[in-house]
Amino acid sequence: MTQTMRWFGPADPVTLANIRQSGATGIVTALHDIPNGAVWTRDAIAVRKEMIEAAGLAWTVVESLPVHDDIKRGVPEAAKRIDAYVESLRNLAAYGIDTVTYNFMPLLDWTRTDLAWEMPDGARALRFELVAVAAFDLHILRRPDAARDYAPDIVAAADARFSAMSAGERDTLSRTILAGLPGSEEHFTVAELLTAIQRYDGIDIDALRQNHLAFLNAVCPVAETLGIRLVVHPDDPPFPIFGLPRSVSTEADVAALFMAVRSPANGLCFCAGSFGVRADNDLPGIVRRLGDRIGFLHLRSVQREQNGAFHEAAHLDGDAGMAAIVAEVYALQQRTGRAIPMRPDHGHQMLDDLNRRTNPGYSLLGRMRGLAELRGLERGISHNFRWLK
Repeated sequence: MTQTMRWFGPADPVTLANIRQSGATGIVTALHDIPNGAVWTRDAIAVRKEMIEAAGLAWTVVESLPVHDDIKRGVPEAAKRIDAYVESLRNLAAYGIDTVTYNFMPLLDWTRTDLAWEMPDGARALRFELVAVAAFDLHILRRPDAARDYAPDIVAAADARFSAMSAGERDTLSRTILAGLPGSEEHFTVAELLTAIQRYDGIDIDALRQNHLAFLNAVCPVAETLGIRLVVHPDDPPFPIFGLPRSVSTEADVAALFMAVRSPANGLCFCAGSFGVRADNDLPGIVRRLGDRIGFLHLRSVQREQNGAFHEAAHLDGDAGMAAIVAEVYALQQRTGRAIPMRPDHGHQMLDDLNRRTNPGYSLLGRMRGLAELRGLERGISHNFRWLK
């Protein structure tokens, strides 16, 4: 695997020099200062690429080139948004970018309810708790008819949770849920989120899928001629949230995308954490069966809890079964002769990073630990593979 780390640009507290010392050879980044839907110019791309290469690192993977909400909703403005997307792809291809990550989640990227959940060893992890989401949805967001989307026991627990929370705790929960992705181009207030959700009235999972296919049918032919593989990141969490549909949550969802749009430019960002939230996703099997379409790997593990909760586990722990995943990736690379870009995802905040400003999930030391563990795992599998031959 080609070892990379995500970098959020010049404002990231983790520097390029830090990343190079971790052993990574590549950078995964995006132009977060450019609003969603605007064109990424060649000049802006060139400045970022020169900065990365001056640090002795390579940039061939974008994460992410956002898909504007107009495209996801399939409104008339979608056509001009797609035109801008295509222009950005052309500009990226001119600078050697061959993998572009995107997602098709309405409004919010990954959602968590605690950005500093304390682990038994004192490190801090990201955590999702459905009861906390319901408390926010029912009592802070006050989405009409939200109670219909939760089991009665979750509603009762959410009512009790909200009643017991202080004003400060309620504010922290709101800010955590609204945080979305570190470096995200879109930010909402509670009122703005409610308004944005209401714009999705009438858009169910089938409509969202059709809008996704329309996007791919428009963009993939151009990406194919440019030598770019578009890789879709699965939903995180992989189920509907706040009444919004989500349509890239299972192997069947992804396989249907590949069947509908057969272009080799239509690929997958395999995220072990996102897929791993669902016990019905067979993670090694996804790599084995869909591996030819995988263009990028997010290797992390979650520990599933009761009532839909989960937290980010150490990279080799939790429910992912990382050894089996990496073994399938190694076999895939041997079969295809290509090295797939990989990054350790959502590391724990630990050691000196506990006292530093960090992007949630993207502190240096936790990811460096994950990268070292994954590197060692791959080398062990490689050695065993050659010995068996």
